[in-house]
Amino acid sequence: MDRISELSDEVLVKILLFVPTKVAVSTSILSKRWECLSMWLPKLEYGHRDCSEPESKRLQCFLDRNLPLHRAPVIESFRLQLISSRFKPENINLWVAIAASHCLRELEILYESDPDKPIILLSSLFTCKSLTVLKLDGDIILDVPRMVSLPSLKTLRLHKVIYSKDETLQRLLSSCPILEDVVVGLRENDTMGKLIVAVPSLQSLSFYIPWSNDIDGFVINTPALKYFKLMDRNYRSYNCLIEHMPNLIEAHLDVELDDMKSIIGSITSVKRLTICCSQTMLDQGFVFNQLEHLDLCLCAPLFPDQLFRLLKASSKLKRLHLFFMNSDHYPQEDMDDWNQPSTVPECILSSLQSLSWSKYTGEPQEREVVVYILKHALHLETATIKSFESEVPKFEMLKELALSSRASATCQLMFE
Repeated sequence: MDRISELSDEVLVKILLFVPTKVAVSTSILSKRWECLSMWLPKLEYGHRDCSEPESKRLQCFLDRNLPLHRAPVIESFRLQLISSRFKPENINLWVAIAASHCLRELEILYESDPDKPIILLSSLFTCKSLTVLKLDGDIILDVPRMVSLPSLKTLRLHKVIYSKDETLQRLLSSCPILEDVVVGLRENDTMGKLIVAVPSLQSLSFYIPWSNDIDGFVINTPALKYFKLMDRNYRSYNCLIEHMPNLIEAHLDVELDDMKSIIGSITSVKRLTICCSQTMLDQGFVFNQLEHLDLCLCAPLFPDQLFRLLKASSKLKRLHLFFMNSDHYPQEDMDDWNQPSTVPECILSSLQSLSWSKYTGEPQEREVVVYILKHALHLETATIKSFESEVPKFEMLKELALSSRASATCQLMFE
């Protein structure tokens, strides 16, 4: 007998966890000693995106035959990537039910099949007391029963699933008392009612709304939230009722709404902000009294005014990064004229330490902004300029900016 086979079952199972489930199962042919070891694996992952039809057929037969015999008392994770119409919804539900009966902790399903034949998950899944992570992606109908209780769920990720009713998401969220992390990506060409998220324990929330999607608005009440991300590039008007997030650390906004007051007003406690709103001018009067790091997209014709409104509102800002969220650079001729502010923003005078500019073209309006900041930033330590596809020779940029006056004698000007 080889030395490895002399190890205890517990140690051998731990060794098998370092290889894919398919490889671990194949060790059963080595000897009788290894024949049943894979039946004790606490982490199971089956299928992949490039699974052929013959492979899919073999996988379904394998799971139908072997999963009911699995012996691990606790299944820590059960992951299925099923990219084929061959997998029948009733079989998938049976596999999920078997996994759930083993005190399942993490469930992840990617199901892409015939869009006209989506899978409806068993209602019993929504009363799984041991489940801590639930990730669903693809042609899956989320039909949450009235009696739902997921007392251990902390992470919920829903990508392009189908909601049976407008209130489905709200019902699910409200039944998870310790939920901390939610990511929702809606389907294209879908229509939904108002998205309501009222979860006192939630710490991270991300919404991805595609171009062709239509919703009635948002209601968000998440007082413990630390991370907030909203991507919605459909320029529209809808009602947003978002309560203040006093514990927010980081926010990422890529949105086009005709009224940004509710969103901006809810995130004023943020410490790091990434924002892109090319068609909407932010209102004056808001204050970011904790903001230290600002990433601002320059895809708007009004970007200098947008930038300086944010600078005036952020008296403690230390790092400023200017960039383009997409590959398109806004034409210089479409940009509005910029009038320098009558008073220098407080953060430029007292706290700004780092400036970086990605895809800098050296066009007059951009150059004016850089020169203005260099001229007044008393505590600036570094200014990094990254040229846009080498449209402006680095030597010329160096010559233009290096000769400009700098308030900070220790500021290092760098070009990449």
